[in-house]
Amino acid sequence: MATVGIIGAGLMGKDVAITCAAHGYDVVLCDSDPSVRQSAPAELRRLLREYRMMSPAAAGWDTGEVLGRIRVDEGYAELAAADWIVENIIEDYAAKEELYLGLREVCRDGVKVAVNTSCIPITKIAALLPRPDAVIGMHFMNPVPLIGGVEVIRGFHTSEETVRGAEAFAASLGKQPIVVNDMPGFVSNRLSHLFMNEAAFLVQDGVAEPEQVDAVFRLGYGHKMGPLETADLIGLDTVVNSLAILYDELQDAKFRCCPLLKKMVAAGRLGRKSGHGFYPYLRTGAARVGAGVAS
Repeated sequence: MATVGIIGAGLMGKDVAITCAAHGYDVVLCDSDPSVRQSAPAELRRLLREYRMMSPAAAGWDTGEVLGRIRVDEGYAELAAADWIVENIIEDYAAKEELYLGLREVCRDGVKVAVNTSCIPITKIAALLPRPDAVIGMHFMNPVPLIGGVEVIRGFHTSEETVRGAEAFAASLGKQPIVVNDMPGFVSNRLSHLFMNEAAFLVQDGVAEPEQVDAVFRLGYGHKMGPLETADLIGLDTVVNSLAILYDELQDAKFRCCPLLKKMVAAGRLGRKSGHGFYPYLRTGAARVGAGVAS
């Protein structure tokens, strides 16, 4: 049975861990924050219960078996046995640089590294490892266990073997891989962050309330979630950080972050994870869950 090492035990990391474990992989879930590690087992159980209730495909997952395949750990030394490493830490290049330089001492020669980033170029991250050909982007969508697609990003040095391996890995998780080429934001976030940013400008400029903006896209265009509901689910701080990366990398004024988004982040209104964003949420549950949210 193959082993998947997952770095970062935030919501995305826990979702990826559940998905991998539910499809038969042994999982090592690593995080440097002791409070995150301490809360992870209970959070994994809660999330798994929610997904089993929400999805017929997940309803048959055995809670004991799935959780029994996930081991929460602090250090990255345990990743030496992994066949795949999936990295999910914060969208900050300096933090990723520190992490990947540390991984140089841990990763065995045959390991494949999947970067679950939303905007940072895969080629830039791959340059931090001795085998850039074994590094590929695998951008999972939120909530991972319920979404059928994965955006797979081919970096400049990514080998065909690694691309084929990523496609097979995604398929083994019951997901359809969509292979695209490397560029900041790729396809999903280069489009979706413009969408969310302009929706925030509409609220800031008094054109419409959040409910009206989202209703236009849910009722008028058939989207399962509106842009501001999507932003709340991703986390407004993540949206702001991603827009900053897109602006810096592409030097295009269209990615200038809406001041309202920055103001809300400064006020601690981060969306679903903080209990309030454009909408209020119950902290213990997923008040608004989408089907296909890029993060």
